[in-house]
Amino acid sequence: MRRVWIFRILTLLYIIAVAVLCFARFSALPPSPASIFGIPADKVVHFLMFLPFPVLAFFSLRLSRGGVVKTLLVLVAVFIVGCGLAWGTEYIQSKLPYRTMDPADFGADRLGLICGSFIAFFIKLFSRKKKNA
Repeated sequence: MRRVWIFRILTLLYIIAVAVLCFARFSALPPSPASIFGIPADKVVHFLMFLPFPVLAFFSLRLSRGGVVKTLLVLVAVFIVGCGLAWGTEYIQSKLPYRTMDPADFGADRLGLICGSFIAFFIKLFSRKKKNA
């Protein structure tokens, strides 16, 4: 029970951090590298920004015992909510005069969400086997 509340607080802090990163004006910062390993730095940032969401959101839910199918269904729901959050940030950025909407950013966000969902799935899968052993 306590673990669930810790993840809920972390998820809330994460969402606040994403909002700050997505909506703040960072014109005073020094220029960043154009690419990281040949990938545009902006896309790497978006990927990393949305990677933790599925893990945090999944473990903030109080799930009673359930099999692999239930875990996958919950992770699909978490992924859909994460896509809504990612699309919402891009939409709001399109309305801000100092930001722009980039569909490729949304693609990097979704890739981060997919990878984070796999991470959450495997954490749940391996933690279940460890408890049953």
